[in-house]
Amino acid sequence: RGERVLEAVEATEAVLAEAGVERAAALALVYDDDETNIRAALTARRLNPRLRLVLRLYNRRLGQHIEELLDQAAALAIGDTDGGGGGAVGDASTIVLSDADTAAPALAATALAGRGKVIHTEGLVLRAVDLPPGAVARQDAAERGLFPLALLSPNSTGPEPAEGGRERGPLLLPDAEQVRAAADERGVMVLEHVSSSAGAAEPAGRGVGVVPPLASLFSRRLRWSLAGSVGCVVALAVALSVVTGIHPVRAFYYTLLDLFAIDNPAIGAPLGRQILQLLTGLVGLLLLPVLLAAVLEALGTFRTASALRKPPRGLGGHVVLLGLGKIGTRVLTRLRELHVPVVCVESDPEARGLAVARRLRVPVVLGDVTQEGVLEAAKIHRAQALLAVTSADTTNLEAVLYARALRPDLTAVLRLYDDDFATAVYRTLRAAHPHAVTRSRSVSYLAAPSFAGAMLGRQILGAIPVERKVLLVAVVEVGGHPQLEGRTVEGAFRAGAWRVLALEGRQGVAAGEYVLRGGDRVVVVATRRGLAELSGRRALPTHPPDSLG
Repeated sequence: RGERVLEAVEATEAVLAEAGVERAAALALVYDDDETNIRAALTARRLNPRLRLVLRLYNRRLGQHIEELLDQAAALAIGDTDGGGGGAVGDASTIVLSDADTAAPALAATALAGRGKVIHTEGLVLRAVDLPPGAVARQDAAERGLFPLALLSPNSTGPEPAEGGRERGPLLLPDAEQVRAAADERGVMVLEHVSSSAGAAEPAGRGVGVVPPLASLFSRRLRWSLAGSVGCVVALAVALSVVTGIHPVRAFYYTLLDLFAIDNPAIGAPLGRQILQLLTGLVGLLLLPVLLAAVLEALGTFRTASALRKPPRGLGGHVVLLGLGKIGTRVLTRLRELHVPVVCVESDPEARGLAVARRLRVPVVLGDVTQEGVLEAAKIHRAQALLAVTSADTTNLEAVLYARALRPDLTAVLRLYDDDFATAVYRTLRAAHPHAVTRSRSVSYLAAPSFAGAMLGRQILGAIPVERKVLLVAVVEVGGHPQLEGRTVEGAFRAGAWRVLALEGRQGVAAGEYVLRGGDRVVVVATRRGLAELSGRRALPTHPPDSLG
């Protein structure tokens, strides 16, 4: 089937009609502007109520309302036409996606060395980790629940092969024979864990409002000063009760009167009582500055609760995040959901992510990352990773190069748009710093499979980056797929194309002897070409297969 390209400034009704929206099965609207996408979606829904719409919207709440509105409009229109009500909608649906939401989990997981690549689904948590060469035992890998997803490049987790030669890239979804042959030479990405996510931790930052926690109102030194003052008052009250023989409660009352210089002189009282009164007055004088400092510090905390925090002294093991735009904001939220300490660097004081950082009480350094001293202020020398996701490729590259000059072993992840440039940077940094983790990621390539899958009615759960390639995790209906139906889970595997991970709604990796039936829904990991083949469609030729930009 031929392809036609139609160029237009805006997706108006005439342009959509000329593109054949009335006869189309699906339409993807991926303009950068939310308003443009919404306007085109409303027009397209009116032209074709049965059209499957996929919208790119950054605003989550607005996206939910638009999705409900367009689905309701489709149900009413089709119901009036067919007389079948909302049940005649068929494949007409509206799916609202965000490239930032889709790419953020992969970017965050890539920056967390040793934490694996995690994809959350309803009822499942999929975790993929990179193991060094020789780490996967040949005999007990299956018994340990390690399912190979990819063989990594020979020099991605270790030195170059002794024979040198042409560089070999990663091998996606290898079979058992390929894993055995290359396990000692190549690192292996394995699926380490598939479990229920019912007990997942509550996202960090929830419930954090303008009022700071009580412990943050006073510094540690001031809290110790207050505690010491209270201890002195209690000791004086006990001493007064022992010396005079009065009841402890009354002794405490007299101590407070003396402490606050309320007139009740101990004239004619025993010498011990007079001495204690003088000591109590002295403690009261010492307590006044402490109380004043507490009041001023509390007022200052309330006043700066809505201001940006600075990186605290002694901070270490954190992730330095460069850029708080659309992508950076989503990555920040994701990192805090994983309870990872973060320090943000942003040059624009009006960036949209600053409000999120303020609400989550995340330290922020305002300044140009290309200027000397900015990364040092973010404690880059004690960080575990650097994640550069600004919209400028050169800024991200400069920041990573400068950070590597300070910390040659630093894990670095940079967002690069141009694929050729990203590949060259990735290989050069990996060769220059063989013992450090370097990753380059493109938001477009990470998000594109989800948009393409939504247009075809497939549920793409996420993408697992494998060096410069990508694996997709998707939900597939077994019925109608001869490659799956009637086969065992082990028999449905095709090397280099797809692997069944789990049966949806069941905990754990699907048993190898289970026979897939037409009513089953399975979670599969596949290459882009393999997923297209599994659905009976050819892969889109727009980009190199299974590559990341």
